[in-house]
Amino acid sequence: MIIDTNFKVYSDAKGGDPDIKSPTLRRYHKILWSKPLPNGKTFDLSDDKIGAYLYHKSELGEFFLGSDAIAHSYKSHKRKKWIVEQIPEEVDELENATFTIGAYIIFPNKKINGKYTINQERGVNRYIDDRFDLTLECIRLFYLGQKSPLYDTLLRYKDFFDLFNDFTGYINFFLLQDLIDDEKKVKFYLPFDNFKTPPKFSSITEYLSYKKRVMDFINSRNKRIKDYIKETKKDLKNNQDII
Repeated sequence: MIIDTNFKVYSDAKGGDPDIKSPTLRRYHKILWSKPLPNGKTFDLSDDKIGAYLYHKSELGEFFLGSDAIAHSYKSHKRKKWIVEQIPEEVDELENATFTIGAYIIFPNKKINGKYTINQERGVNRYIDDRFDLTLECIRLFYLGQKSPLYDTLLRYKDFFDLFNDFTGYINFFLLQDLIDDEKKVKFYLPFDNFKTPPKFSSITEYLSYKKRVMDFINSRNKRIKDYIKETKKDLKNNQDII
């Protein structure tokens, strides 16, 4: 059970999308998220089912899961070209950080009724713009039964979110505590207007503020992942010693 939080997942993706092509990223996801759920049942993930990135089937249900990058530099976004071209070194620094395991998560990736998956919808929805802090706010509201730009999409995958009981269960399972404050509210990267307007960068200063908060989250989550693996190894050793 080894996870290198400094490993750049593009390095073994052979020029492709790490979410699909990196065997290391896939292995890391399997290691991290194959574990007990809040209800005590184990969410074992398999990587040997044909046509599935990761797969689970039990009395809990059947789940096809895929990797999703949850931090973006927007380096390749045409609409943000005007700003990223002014600060290429800053953008490259953020881009480099987004290729570590702390910047990835898994979501259900099997289409239902031909409609967008969570990964797809949050990428094209103009009120989310691939921002994970905004995605997480939609998930928080979903657990409260409240509408958001992603509500209908999340509802299609309700059985997945039910696995974690509530928002706190979801946060703890996926080691997302560093994007939540003491009141279990999302710590937004930029000022939030309750989805009244699409998110955008109005200045270089605003982009740099976004960059700092995203990098702080990635670094903190990588540390949390490292600590989780260390503690899991310790528990396994203690159990073996008892046996």
